[in-house]
Amino acid sequence: MTSKAQILSAVRRTPLPLRELPPHAGPWLTFADRAGQFATSLASVGGVCLAARDVAAIRAALETLPQITAAKKVCSPLPELGVGNVSLPDVATPHDLEDVDVAIVPGEFAVAENGAVWVNARGLKHRAILFLVQHLVLVVRGDAVVNTMHEAYARLEFAEPGFGVFISGPSKTADIEQSLVIGAHGPRSHTVFLLEAAP
Repeated sequence: MTSKAQILSAVRRTPLPLRELPPHAGPWLTFADRAGQFATSLASVGGVCLAARDVAAIRAALETLPQITAAKKVCSPLPELGVGNVSLPDVATPHDLEDVDVAIVPGEFAVAENGAVWVNARGLKHRAILFLVQHLVLVVRGDAVVNTMHEAYARLEFAEPGFGVFISGPSKTADIEQSLVIGAHGPRSHTVFLLEAAP
């Protein structure tokens, strides 16, 4: 028997007493201004958070957003915003989305701790749109901001198979010479509208 096998055998023969998890000492990290903290966290990872009173305010902001004004192809499954010339349900394959400049997609909730937004792709025919576009815009209700990822995971439900993803800021990497590059392998910009009134 090799020394490795002897060690593993001894470990298997050694009983370990069961230990109870320590009691939860109190609430996890909380923020007095969750929306403000979310905006700060998002900015720290290269994104932009814009507050909007209602859908009309988002429409007005989109008209001046440089990413939108310079875009040739915009995709949005949110008809109430009145923007978009690419209909996602009419796109045959994800490959046809390679030249879409902007996607405007709803997010379910946001996380103040790290600037992440949970996007459930249940309503998206091609979830690849989240990663292929040059500029990603998410719309989230302002009252749907949780404090931490602990609270975020508690909100997730997986009653049936599907796809969802936490997105925090634009694509980025710092692997090469420790130099941060934005838009390395995905969206070059990431904007989140926090909507005060429900759409």
